[in-house]
Amino acid sequence: MNAAALNVFIVHAHHEPRSFNGALTAHAQSVLAAAGCGVRVSDLYVMGFDPVSDRRNFVTVADPDYLKQQTEESHATRHHGFAPEIDAKLEKLDWCDTLVFQFPLWWFGLPAILKGWVDRVFAMGRTYGGGHWYDNGCFRGKRAMLSLTIGGPATMYREDGLSGDIHMLLYPIQHGILRFTGFDVLPPFIVHGPARIGREAREARIRAYGERLLAIPDAAPIDFPSLNEYDPETWRRITAG
Repeated sequence: MNAAALNVFIVHAHHEPRSFNGALTAHAQSVLAAAGCGVRVSDLYVMGFDPVSDRRNFVTVADPDYLKQQTEESHATRHHGFAPEIDAKLEKLDWCDTLVFQFPLWWFGLPAILKGWVDRVFAMGRTYGGGHWYDNGCFRGKRAMLSLTIGGPATMYREDGLSGDIHMLLYPIQHGILRFTGFDVLPPFIVHGPARIGREAREARIRAYGERLLAIPDAAPIDFPSLNEYDPETWRRITAG
């Protein structure tokens, strides 16, 4: 696959359009469009996306007396019962071959609006379930990448840093959300302290982001263990010998 063949879906989660996150997404749209890629952006704050899951996710009802989200999601999958706003996002996931989450790291994780997007859109039956997870996930063959900003310096987010290894902090997102649903997860694009690095450095990082996006077809994904490396009864890693 070359860059021109990419269909990229960016889920953008920052409330200030003039933020560095906003600049990264704007540059991504420009660079990808110039390369002939398909680009769709869901700007969650502009859309006024509601991150709270409830019966508004559905137009069908499996159990009117007890709301269990996974039950309702599976029922909606079988009966075309997702609310139009959820169905539209699922269609974008089906359309894309590359998913990008653009966000600032808040409290060592996703901003609530983006976590709520995952809660509502990554529905059982449509994005996982029935043995469709990890290597066999519904999005097998697609790629995903995190692009994020962090307030602290890179040294703070190393194994010996005060905040801990950034790769462990991102593990619940990269492995527990993206890899779980089948994506090949690319190494994250991270900008530390964009408010303190100066204009030239910020512009250099924006250019580097564009180069990273165009290199997606040739990028090696993170080497997560395969399902066949685990005991299927205990799901503990099988040790050699």
